Amino acid sequence: MKQLITYFGLAYLISWTIWLPLYGHTFGLTHLPTLPYHHGLGGFGPLIASFLTTWIYQKKQGVKLLIKKCLQTRPLIYLTVAVLSPFVLAFAATTINYFVDKSPINLAGLLTSEEFPQFNLLTFFIYNLIFFGFGEEVGWRGFALPRVQEKFNALNSSIILTVFWAIWHWPLFFYRPTYVSMDFEGIFGWTFSLLTGSILLTWLYNSSKASILICAVFHSTIDIAFTADLANDNIVNYMGFLITVWGILTIIIFKPKNLATSEREKSTHP
Repeated sequence: MKQLITYFGLAYLISWTIWLPLYGHTFGLTHLPTLPYHHGLGGFGPLIASFLTTWIYQKKQGVKLLIKKCLQTRPLIYLTVAVLSPFVLAFAATTINYFVDKSPINLAGLLTSEEFPQFNLLTFFIYNLIFFGFGEEVGWRGFALPRVQEKFNALNSSIILTVFWAIWHWPLFFYRPTYVSMDFEGIFGWTFSLLTGSILLTWLYNSSKASILICAVFHSTIDIAFTADLANDNIVNYMGFLITVWGILTIIIFKPKNLATSEREKSTHP
């Protein structure tokens, strides 16, 4: 429990401090200096917190294990799922949009981002992988999930982590346009999407025998699918529906205890 309290506290402190120049105006703090990709830099909070907490409690042995899990590519089937499944969801949502709303299918929008017009698909993926894939997943799944699962089953652990994960995003509601514009219904839908994502990431983590890399890749490709220019409101809603169905099927097929194809590892840290 002490390890989790330390980790959550550090993750919030580091990310919220980095993001302060972006939301500080809300509290009267203006003209704070910002850096290129400043929002992305805040994504490093969970990663830094996980390594600091691991060093505090497990020293060198724990850090080495954490790094090993960050480099674990196998089983390749789950890495393939992590890479391709969000794009399959985007294509399926676009197809539904075509039949329901008569909108033409144009997948070119999946290759560009209005926020980062200088990026192509590869560089947008690398950006997401570094700042939010590894930046977040080394902490939420790599550090926190196995420790929460020592006391709770996989599904309940996913729900618990969703709460702390949602709180971590708090500053974004003061400066990110998509967050600032959310009403109560939007916040509910966003929270539910985090829960679905948390369940699928737990499934990938447990099924892959604790590969942080696979979780980081999935986090990155999901972000691309939901934020690329392809994703208008209708397509985002259809993708949200499809990923919710996927999450429900995952619970039914793999069962709440393990959310994995086999018995999950009881502990993945020293």
